[in-house]
Parts: sequence; structure tokens; C-alpha cells
Amino acid sequence: MEIVKILSKLWNDSGFAALFVGFGWQNAVMIAIGCVLLYLAIAKKFEPLLLCGIAFGCILTNLPGAGLYNQELWDNFMNAEHADYHSYGAVFKNGGLLDFFYFGVKTSIYPCLIFMGVGAMTDFGPMLSRPKSLLLGAAAQMGVFAAFIGALLLKFTPEQAASIGIIGGADGPTAIFLTSKLAPELLGAIAVAAYSYMALIPLIQPPFMKLLTTEKQRAIKMEQTRVVSKTEKIIFPIVVTLFVALLLPDTAPLIGCLMLGNLLKETGVTDRLSDTVQNALMNIVTILLSVSVGATMVGSNFLTVQTLSIIVLGVAAFILSTCGGLIGGVIMCKLTKGKINPLIGSAGVSAVPMAARVANKEGQKANPSNFLLMHAMGPNVAGVIGSAIAAGFLLSVFG
Repeated sequence: MEIVKILSKLWNDSGFAALFVGFGWQNAVMIAIGCVLLYLAIAKKFEPLLLCGIAFGCILTNLPGAGLYNQELWDNFMNAEHADYHSYGAVFKNGGLLDFFYFGVKTSIYPCLIFMGVGAMTDFGPMLSRPKSLLLGAAAQMGVFAAFIGALLLKFTPEQAASIGIIGGADGPTAIFLTSKLAPELLGAIAVAAYSYMALIPLIQPPFMKLLTTEKQRAIKMEQTRVVSKTEKIIFPIVVTLFVALLLPDTAPLIGCLMLGNLLKETGVTDRLSDTVQNALMNIVTILLSVSVGATMVGSNFLTVQTLSIIVLGVAAFILSTCGGLIGGVIMCKLTKGKINPLIGSAGVSAVPMAARVANKEGQKANPSNFLLMHAMGPNVAGVIGSAIAAGFLLSVFG
């Protein structure tokens, strides 16, 4: 009889038993979606460094009986009338492993550390050598505000609309940072949309490049820009941090970490720190961030009409941002009498360096001797700054 009791207890405590009690079809579908995302990451190489973690986190959070992530704890915290850090007590007491991982998202630690790594891997030289690149980075934020208006028309709250709109910036950490502040209930859908569209840049952008530019414009060869001095590269992150943080204090965490990472790279006396930020720290935080985001993809919350709307609005935001950058590039091309190839405007979305590579590839199709990569990197890194400023603006208005 003791053996029967033991076996019965083992069965009742197992996830297999939970499959028949409290395991909904939504959880099964989300596990299947997690497997599909793993396939896309591994076989198709769609943002594998992030998508693998997101997909596996999605599978883990939907497993019956595991208790790795407890959405109701976070719902109770967000709905508390006087929520403060003491309200995290319930999560510390009853939370699972992924609940503890999620603290880094909730407190915005992970996105800021990712930005530090991005800064350490970014060269602002191309942008400094051609300051007008900043205008193209700004033009490419058009999709952010267009999608924001679209989301409002679809009856999303202003906070949710702002979080959806930032997908147009094509910057995953910024999208996670803003959404975790304004609409954490949408985090899973927005993160998956943002990173999916970033991975699909080589498929999404070229048709609109051909639609909005002529063959002659795409064939334009740009002149070599001036060499930027080391002093300029050191002063730049300091000045940007002071100006942007004073203008929009809410964006100080993102901009501050981005520029600190870049300063570590450019000083020449902190190579060890720069190497750590670019490699070890970046890899560790990427794992924690991606799995945490995947953990929010709970079936009952994710499989809704609202999520489908976010996916549609996200791709619209991304396309409009691409078009905004291209239109800005065409205008700049005409104002400079053909000295600027408008394709570099499409790189104003902040997917570094993929968007710049796509612009270079399309330019070479029109003219095999055309090399736009370094020219496109100017708007590309300007887009990183632009999306962070857009997020800071939205946060200051709706936060």
C-alpha cells in the first residue's frame, strides 16, 4: 500500500497529471509556438541569440505544474493601490525561477545593460563625419508615432499605444524598456514582434526601397567622409548624455548606458572594461533578458485579438519607419543635388548593423561598385539615439 501511495503521489505531483487539470489549449498552442520560434532561430537564423531564449522561456512558462513564472503575482502587484518595492514580497515568497529573472526586466536593468553593450560595439564616427545623418535617424521614427495613433484608434490605452508604437524604432531593448514601464501586460507580444521584424529586415525593407527610390538614385556613389578625431569621439558621448538627459530625464537610463559603453570603447584606457561589456556582460544579460521576455508569453494572456492587433500594428510601424527614412533620404538627395544616396535613409531604423547592410546590398544591386555600408552606419546609429529619445518622450508624457 505504501508503494501505491508513493506512486500515486508522484503521479499527482507530475506535470502529466496537470495536463488533465488546469492545462488549457492556449498553453499547448504556446508550447507549439515556442517550438516554431526555436526552429526559426536555429534553422533560419532569425535573431538566434535572442529568439532561442525567448522561445525556450515561452515553453517553460507554459509547462503545467512547473510554477516557473506566476503571472498572477505580477498582476496583483500592478493592481495594488499603493504598489512599492515592499509589494515585491509576495513574488519573493511565492515566485518561481523565471519570476526572479523577470525582476531585471521589471526594474529595466536588462535593457539598460544591453544598451551599454550596444554602445561599446558602436562607432559613432560615420555619424559625426556627416551630422546630417541625425536628420535621417529622426525621419525614421515616423512609424513610432503613426502606430501610436493607430493603436489609439483601435481602443488601446495611451500607455499601451505608446508601447506598441515604439516597435517602429526597431530597437528591442528600447521596446522592452518602455513596455515594462507603461504596459507590462503586453511585454511578450511586443518583444516578439520587435525582434521578429528586426530579423526580417532583409525581407521587409527592399520592396519599399524600390518603391520610393529610382534606379538612378540607388546607383549614386557617395564620397568618402572625413576622418573623425579621437577627441571628437570621446567628447561626443559626454555631450549627448548631458544634453539628452537634461532635455528628457526619463531617457537618461538608456542614453546614459549607451554612451557609457561607447565612452569605454573610445577612451583607449578602458579596453578591459569595454571587452567585458561587449562580450561577457552582453552575453549574460542577453540570456536573462530573452528567457524573461519569453516567460511573459503565458497562453491565456498571449492568444488574444489584442495580440494579433499588436503584430499587425508592429509591422505597420516598422514599414512606416523605413518609408520615413527613405523619404528623408530622397529629400536630402535632391537638396544636395545627388550627393546623398537615399537608400541610407532606410538604415535610420536602429537595427544595428543589419539595416545598414541591407542598404549596402540594395545599392550594389543598382551599381556593383557602390559601397554604402559606412555611409549607412551614420543614420543607423542615429536611429539608436532617436528611438531612445522617442521612448523618453513617450515615457515622460504617459509615464
